[in-house]
Amino acid sequence: MQNRNAFAEIVLRRVATANRIAAVHPPRAPRLSASKRRWSGSTLKTFALPRIAITIVFLALAFPLLAAVREVRSIGLTVDNLGRELNFFTNTLPFELVSISEASGREQDALLGLSGVRLRVSRLKLGDEYITLTEHLSKKGRSIPQDSRSFDHWFQHIAIVVRDMDKAYEQLRQHKVMHVSTAPQTLPAWNKGAAGIKAFYFRDPEDHVLEIIFFPPGKGDPKWQQAGTNIFLGIDHTAIVVSETDKSLAFYRDLLGLRVVGESENFGVEQEHLNQVFGARLRITALRAEQGPGIEFLEYISPPGGRALPENAKADDLIFWHTDFLADEINGLAARLHERGTRFVSAPSVRLRGESADSFEKVMLRDPDGHALQLIRRADPALSSVGPSGNGLSNR
Repeated sequence: MQNRNAFAEIVLRRVATANRIAAVHPPRAPRLSASKRRWSGSTLKTFALPRIAITIVFLALAFPLLAAVREVRSIGLTVDNLGRELNFFTNTLPFELVSISEASGREQDALLGLSGVRLRVSRLKLGDEYITLTEHLSKKGRSIPQDSRSFDHWFQHIAIVVRDMDKAYEQLRQHKVMHVSTAPQTLPAWNKGAAGIKAFYFRDPEDHVLEIIFFPPGKGDPKWQQAGTNIFLGIDHTAIVVSETDKSLAFYRDLLGLRVVGESENFGVEQEHLNQVFGARLRITALRAEQGPGIEFLEYISPPGGRALPENAKADDLIFWHTDFLADEINGLAARLHERGTRFVSAPSVRLRGESADSFEKVMLRDPDGHALQLIRRADPALSSVGPSGNGLSNR
């Protein structure tokens, strides 16, 4: 089975990169001797059929991986005071409140790797994208470290797209947001992949870092260029600091099935002012699923010294962000991740409203640098609580 999965991953990687390489011409038929030319028609048909059959088998082997993650559904923040955070996200920022619910019980304990869990969860929407704010009511975790830096490996933020950077920044200034960037920065013309993009980092009342970003014509998703009057448009991506891009690609691309959609290397005075890191030089890699916001890797080539996520970090700590991924199935994907040494937040025995005794609906795990992910089984909407108006939590 391990050999089969390894081979399937190779096939998947080749399929995933097919849109970035020139098409390969089919091999020519083998040269036939004169004595066999009269058989050429039937011989070539006989030769072709096994190749087609083998190709089908190869694709069948790869299918479970191809059907892994379909959508980045939402990005979740752990908060200390939900009322204060809701006021910020719906007033300073124009997120729309979709729902508030509470959750508790053994299932939630198992999912989050805690005991005595009692949660209040708010789901918010901006444009087509969603975030969740989760407050732990029974036991509060630790605040974000006061000396947290943009190149520490636990760093994560969401990038909120704006139509007009000057107007968006002025609105944030009127609400006296805490700056991370000195001011909005325009990435320079020499940086072909990012030239003309404007960005600004700031903090919410509990020190979660957020970004507003402006895409000039020809950059970013075409939907950000649609006509309208709203200043704040939606969420383009969530960015995570990674220690090694290749290691993270092996996880997000090769195991989860996301595709790489862009790469760049950012440095210079603009980058230093953007994230307040002197001498910052970043390797940036953007990935996407079929739907939803992107995932952006930030690997700091310099400076060195980014700190790893503390080993004792828990789901009730405010540095605990999580990204929700919808998948067609959970069991096989979770098994493959477990075989490759993935750390799980959830207890191995967690079951959340599966259709059978051996099926997951949700499982929480960590990527190679400790960023949390929640895998949600993509079920028939009529049978699943996961959807635009629900939070998938067990209400009690």
